[in-house]
Amino acid sequence: MTTAPVLDSHALLALLRDELGGGNVAHILERAGQRDEPAHMTEVNYAEVQYIVRRKDGDAAWANIANELKATPIEFHPATRRLADLAADFKSRFKLSLADAFAAALAREKKTELVTGDPEFKALEKEIKIGWLK
Repeated sequence: MTTAPVLDSHALLALLRDELGGGNVAHILERAGQRDEPAHMTEVNYAEVQYIVRRKDGDAAWANIANELKATPIEFHPATRRLADLAADFKSRFKLSLADAFAAALAREKKTELVTGDPEFKALEKEIKIGWLK
């Protein structure tokens, strides 16, 4: 089992907006950098974070964040067919957004925990390990 967790959109936004749990995410990324073992996120969740930032804060804010993300120890994973199949399974069985289903699918594929503060994931606690932000 890999120790580096999967971050969902909620986790990354908590860090970017200095919201509840953002300090936990900062600590996870600091540890990931020290261990040279990046945290994981899907490109689908990256897109979700981008559209939220652009909608709320504008394109210039996103350009700054996108540039900063290049230096973070986060490995972004494409939506492969295998990942899409896992995400579709989660979405068909649980009430999740598509981006959340991809985050859960990546956690399952990587056999690691999903770090989130999103209560939508409560239903998946028997399916994957959840690291709840506090």
